[in-house]
Amino acid sequence: MMNFITPILVALAAVGFSAPGLAADEHAGHGGQGAMHAQADAAAPLVDGQVKKVDKAAGKVTLVHGPLPNGMPAMTMPFRVRNAAWLDQMKVGDKIRFRLDTANSALTISYFELAK
Repeated sequence: MMNFITPILVALAAVGFSAPGLAADEHAGHGGQGAMHAQADAAAPLVDGQVKKVDKAAGKVTLVHGPLPNGMPAMTMPFRVRNAAWLDQMKVGDKIRFRLDTANSALTISYFELAK
């Protein structure tokens, strides 16, 4: 019986610790997202926004944004950012393009770039 269970446990461990899962680190691109996040983010459209306020203490940026992919209409609202260091790169008045994901039940900017 033990000889049968061991290969199954090894196979399950290999699936749980696969290379793509381990590749999801904090070093990929502007978004600081790993390979798995980058793949998911690539499917989400970019939203246009303009920075109205940067609140480093709260880890949020307030944006005037266009309609969101989740159906939310254009408005002004604060968002969390996946990487607090991004707040040093954002300035009031900057036009950006960004992607969102839901982290801990909060809309969070998972990627951004300065608009050209």
